[in-house]
Amino acid sequence: MRNISDLIEQYLKHMLDDSGESAVEIQRNELADKFSCVPSQINYVISTRFTLEKGYMVESKRGGGGYIRIQRVNLPALKTIQYHIEQTVGNSVDQGAAEGLIYQLLEAGLITKREANLLGAAIHRDTIALMLPMRDEIRARLLRSMLISLLVK
Repeated sequence: MRNISDLIEQYLKHMLDDSGESAVEIQRNELADKFSCVPSQINYVISTRFTLEKGYMVESKRGGGGYIRIQRVNLPALKTIQYHIEQTVGNSVDQGAAEGLIYQLLEAGLITKREANLLGAAIHRDTIALMLPMRDEIRARLLRSMLISLLVK
């Protein structure tokens, strides 16, 4: 069975898909009431599952008429993907940022779930059993090379 965080995430993603726009605005308390949870649960889902690394920008306004705006950040066109990868990965990338980029590419439909799993396994800290900062440098080289091979068809 899926947990409440998964359900909230799916609900918000469906809202984004159904809106026809790249952003949605929600009321934290209303969403918490809908899912019968505390408002901090909504904060948790948004702060962990709607990050910039995963392709989302979140803006919030507190107070009486406050809202949370979740905006999907589109990946650049495929012809500029190599430049985007170079800028995102650079010469060194930690595991969280690398996994976020993989997730963003998966969500955008540029790689398959299987490809995402393979990329994730290859860049995992247990696979690259080296000390920092060398591990992050090797991870960046591997990720950049594999993504360019996958995306430049």
